[in-house]
Amino acid sequence: MITRRGVLIAGSAVATLGIQRVQALAAEAKETQMEIDIKRNGSRPSQKGSQDWFTGSVRIDPLFQAPDPTRVGAGQVTFEPGARTAWHTHPLGQTLIITAGLGWVQREGGPVEEVRPGDVVWFPPGLKHWHGASPTTAMTHIAIQESSGGKNVDWLEKVSDEHYRR
Repeated sequence: MITRRGVLIAGSAVATLGIQRVQALAAEAKETQMEIDIKRNGSRPSQKGSQDWFTGSVRIDPLFQAPDPTRVGAGQVTFEPGARTAWHTHPLGQTLIITAGLGWVQREGGPVEEVRPGDVVWFPPGLKHWHGASPTTAMTHIAIQESSGGKNVDWLEKVSDEHYRR
């Protein structure tokens, strides 16, 4: 009976301490006047994909780059038919969310994989890969990656036409 009461008393004390901590954090947030940040549609201009890193016609629409201390950023990338990235790696990995069209992704040494809207692709840190549209259909994806030491990608050689068409 004493053990049960002891557990109940300890549980109540922990719950009280938890509530006090949450209240302290809420008070601290009010004091610092934290604000939300809304990036309005059209406030971030589209960019053409650099011919140094892409083959074909590619449009990049920046979505966000979270402020320090966070490291995550994202963009929406549209590849016209046959367009693709160069081989590349990401120091902390990359997630692609396919939103339109028909695309291809490939890791070094692996098969070309077909991706469609709703598919989510994860490339682990340091994995050499490329991605882009199929030869006949455009593809759009949202690319999400984190930066390490201020860098979120390491660009390598281009994917040759011969390799792409295999």
